[in-house]
Amino acid sequence: MLEVGMKAPEFTLPDKDGNMVSLKDFLGKKVVLYFYPRDNTPGCTRQACAFAGAYEDFGRLGAVVIGVSKDSTASHQKFAEKNNLPFILLSDPERSAIEAYGVWQEKKNYGKVSMGVVRSTFVIDESGVIEKVMPKVKPDTNAAEILEYLK
Repeated sequence: MLEVGMKAPEFTLPDKDGNMVSLKDFLGKKVVLYFYPRDNTPGCTRQACAFAGAYEDFGRLGAVVIGVSKDSTASHQKFAEKNNLPFILLSDPERSAIEAYGVWQEKKNYGKVSMGVVRSTFVIDESGVIEKVMPKVKPDTNAAEILEYLK
């Protein structure tokens, strides 16, 4: 897992519309980068909707919200439309950013062990350095905790 004070790993991934988005595009702004397991699952939907509900507050604080999962751009597009998500969703099917940020880990679900994305959030400062690391976040409180931290 990455640590506070480390340079955030650079990435370039397609958004829900197929436009390529790079971390370096946001130098000069705070970035709230959150990794989640899957579009349209209950926890991921609640987490995304909480970020959407607080979107204007993040904007007022000068922060950009970016969600990343291994879902396709088409899946992201449907997920964003269905839930009115105003922020950037990036598709990482090859897991390049997911693995660079150390969130592809062993997970246990009902006694079954598998590999998957561990819901995690990173706050990256204006110069591209990791300012806060939140591993294994709760979908219902993650957005509020980040907002509180940014204030």
